[in-house]
Amino acid sequence: MSCLLMRESPMIIALNKEKTVYDGFITVLIRQVSQLHCCWQMKRLLHGYQHIVKQHMSPADRINNSHYELVYYQEVALKSQPGCQSFSPPQYYSQLITEMEILGWDKLLFIDEEFRTLKLKAEDSAGRQHAIAVKLKSKYPTEAPEFSADLPVPLVIMWTSQSTLANVHSQFLLNVEALSEFWSLLDEIDEQTWVLEPEKPTKADSMRRIAIGNNVSIKVQIDPRHPKMLPECCLLGAEHVVTPLRNKLNANMHLWNPDCSVLQNMKDVLEIEFPSPTTHEKSSFSVECGICYSYRLESAIPDQVCNDPRCGQPFHQVCLYEWLRGLPTSRQSFNIVFGECPYCSKVIFNLITKTQQTHNKKITLFKSTNTCIVQK
Repeated sequence: MSCLLMRESPMIIALNKEKTVYDGFITVLIRQVSQLHCCWQMKRLLHGYQHIVKQHMSPADRINNSHYELVYYQEVALKSQPGCQSFSPPQYYSQLITEMEILGWDKLLFIDEEFRTLKLKAEDSAGRQHAIAVKLKSKYPTEAPEFSADLPVPLVIMWTSQSTLANVHSQFLLNVEALSEFWSLLDEIDEQTWVLEPEKPTKADSMRRIAIGNNVSIKVQIDPRHPKMLPECCLLGAEHVVTPLRNKLNANMHLWNPDCSVLQNMKDVLEIEFPSPTTHEKSSFSVECGICYSYRLESAIPDQVCNDPRCGQPFHQVCLYEWLRGLPTSRQSFNIVFGECPYCSKVIFNLITKTQQTHNKKITLFKSTNTCIVQK
């Protein structure tokens, strides 16, 4: 009997010749956590189970069965502990390792200590590197994992109980290959123009704000599924500069050719040449805000410009809004605030965003709840 017990738990030893008292460690939930004899950890862990343990630990000839029951009670007690980390059965880890060997360890970018979250890399036909995060569930592979990737469209991965990481990787490759043309068009824009926003584009970004001239730019939103179709366009800058460009855009829209790139089409439609890194310095278009004297305010850049041709000073939208709110002569019409330009005193206006409207409501509520009326 004692030999069987020692074989099942090799890290315990008998403390007496009768082999009725043992000391050492037993394995619970795949880790060694509690001492078998007179251990304060076990006493605290089995608090509330003493009467059951005492009943099953005697007589001595039942000690081997009591050992299994004791392990069971410890597992129950451990699982009831807050923050207890449960471990998967050995089959989970062996299957995961087998799947990685089939897929190839060179595809693994990251795996956490719990073997729950993985990042797999993939390379598309254009040589771009991509990554997919896979979060495995406790009942993997019966329960579908969670997937996430840096894509401009929802990631679609089909999963069954027979699916493997190799299936996930191949489906992910199909997702990124379907977006290859979209990224190629954006690569051309990034390489041949000065992109003002976003400062560091990710693969999920489908918007580019491209510099046209000093304080003039165009914001284009490209459809990832139909990248060569006419994108959403918004011209930004002083009105006297933007108006002729807007007229050309409206008049030449019919010239848009789906067989050409987005950049080439914009050149043809707007009848312009975009400044490029080979012909211009980016500092030429990075004009500081006339109120806060910085170019970037968090992620925003100056996108409000005085319409007076002799001024043309740019401002951050939030800076100009706060400036106009502080002027006693400013006025508001619906969601537009009118006031004087801080530089030339000509009329300038600013659209009120939803964020600013919410901010104003909070300030008004704060003032109303902190007003004290004293009656004499």
